Amino acid sequence: MASLNVLLLPEPGSGHLMSLIEAGKRLLGHGGRHAQEFTVTVLVVRPPTPESASEVDAHVRRVEESGTGVRFHHLPAEAPPTDCGGNLQEFKSRYLQLYKPHVRAAARELRASALVIDFFATTVLDVARELAVPAYVYFTSTAGLLALTLRLPALEREVDIDFEAYEGTVDVPGLPPVPAGSIPGFIGRKSSPSFTWFVYHGRRFMDADGIIVNTVAELEPGLLAAIAEGRCVPGRRPAPPLYPIGPVLDLGAREGASDEACVRWLDAQLRATVVFLCFGSLGWFDAAKAREVAAGLERSGHRFLWALRGPPAAGSRHPSDADLDALLPEGFLERTEGRGLVWPRWAPQKAVLAHPAVGGFVTHCGWNSTLESLWHGVPLAPWPLYAEQHLNAFELVADMGVAVPLQVDRKRDNFVEAAELERAVRSLMDGGSEEGRRAREKAAEMKAACRKAVAEGGSSHAALERLREAIREGAAAGAGTATA
Repeated sequence: MASLNVLLLPEPGSGHLMSLIEAGKRLLGHGGRHAQEFTVTVLVVRPPTPESASEVDAHVRRVEESGTGVRFHHLPAEAPPTDCGGNLQEFKSRYLQLYKPHVRAAARELRASALVIDFFATTVLDVARELAVPAYVYFTSTAGLLALTLRLPALEREVDIDFEAYEGTVDVPGLPPVPAGSIPGFIGRKSSPSFTWFVYHGRRFMDADGIIVNTVAELEPGLLAAIAEGRCVPGRRPAPPLYPIGPVLDLGAREGASDEACVRWLDAQLRATVVFLCFGSLGWFDAAKAREVAAGLERSGHRFLWALRGPPAAGSRHPSDADLDALLPEGFLERTEGRGLVWPRWAPQKAVLAHPAVGGFVTHCGWNSTLESLWHGVPLAPWPLYAEQHLNAFELVADMGVAVPLQVDRKRDNFVEAAELERAVRSLMDGGSEEGRRAREKAAEMKAACRKAVAEGGSSHAALERLREAIREGAAAGAGTATA
């Protein structure tokens, strides 16, 4: 019998692409247990810049050479929109909309049994309906952001001013009252195209056959229940079936292996004595921020590994290797020698978080980084920088309890004072801190929960089985319709 071909349509940014590829591997099963029943084909959208295209091409080559069974189908290139004015959410939504005809042609050519689309690609749900193919939204972020996005069409009416000017709290079912300052900046102004697009996506999620979420039921139980019960949508409309299959991470057998000098430096440190600071693939600091961090770390007295990046080169979005002489206070490296290490280039984050010497993580709160930290039971101090990270930071502290608070001045470009960083690091790392003790205990609980969830019989394993069964039933129904 022919295998069921599931087409995956990721947004071409490497974070979304790699997450959806990993979800595709899960669908095929460990060791290819479902490889005869399912085929997974990634529809590759050409990234809009040469730099990002090169990065995506490298990812695709690595996956093809790994022998996992995931296939790739490159869609014809479209000219990206040029009138988005730097509005990234509008750009992603409109760019994927241009690919609807190519997705339609690929679905017919490849005899699609189901479509799994990135949450920026909800316009493609129209193609799935036209072809009578089941369609699932893949949500790369938290159930918290999913709940807010589903709630957004109603909030548009309920809150009569922009969120960035609002001084109250926002009702997101499943979360404590959310301060307006924790609402993602891209929906801060109602007049912005980003807000309009997220209202649109929030409505269209309800048209999907299911929503696959990169989370774990035990991490966000209240939010998943609120979404499933319809508390996020007017009229208490239940959401489509939810499939929390996370943590969806590329965590292979060599997840803790690295020959980088920064990891070898950790080998000489005692267990859980080092705080790790790292701010993602787009995070970089100017001299003012870097010097404040340096002062806070020096005064904290704790050991640290700090991945410090400098500003991007012209024409690039990615940080450059840091010029330590330009960014750090005079004498800082000498005064902290032996106690700390400033790493001025890309750091092997997964290997660092897996290292037993690491006892805390000061992070930008990207969801992939957060899941990696919780997979290893490392508590966090959230320093959000962009996208949905302010909402993630609120949830990590106020709902999950796996993080200690860090006061970030959003109006000063997410600035953190040295004294505040010192306080948070001490709270995270000091044995006598009650706040830190609770975060450490909760992070250890979440480590156990994440690992149990993906094992046979766990919650994420069960959600994946439900998803496979839904795809089987949808394919059978489609075949029956075709026969009729």
